Amino acid sequence: MSLSFDHIHLISESPEEAAAWYERILGGKIVADYELRGAPQINVQLGGMQVIIRGRRPGESPVSTRPMRDFADYSSHDEWGTDHFGYTYHGDLKAFCEEIRRKGATLAVEPWEFSPGSLICYVAAPDGVSIELVQARS
Repeated sequence: MSLSFDHIHLISESPEEAAAWYERILGGKIVADYELRGAPQINVQLGGMQVIIRGRRPGESPVSTRPMRDFADYSSHDEWGTDHFGYTYHGDLKAFCEEIRRKGATLAVEPWEFSPGSLICYVAAPDGVSIELVQARS
């Protein structure tokens, strides 16, 4: 058996606004916008993977996830299931964070050294989604 990554699927209260955020803040590209099973669905290519963002389908009543919390030496949503998804950033992570902040992004966790030589941060994306950015080691 051989597996390869296909997509991340997000449910959004406002899929159009969320897709625009991924495009504006992180440089994603909207590659499809259609309706499927009674809800809008937008595909965004971002960092070599596909993020599918869809709206509420008939009969669904989605609830919000808990916000990211700081603990003694880590951060977490403190709930079961997916906590976040992450990207490696090739460059100066602190400078990139300032750039996306100017575009309107909010950092759930400021850049910090998670382990020796490993700088990370968390971006607060629409709909309670957290995106980890890890600075590539040189």
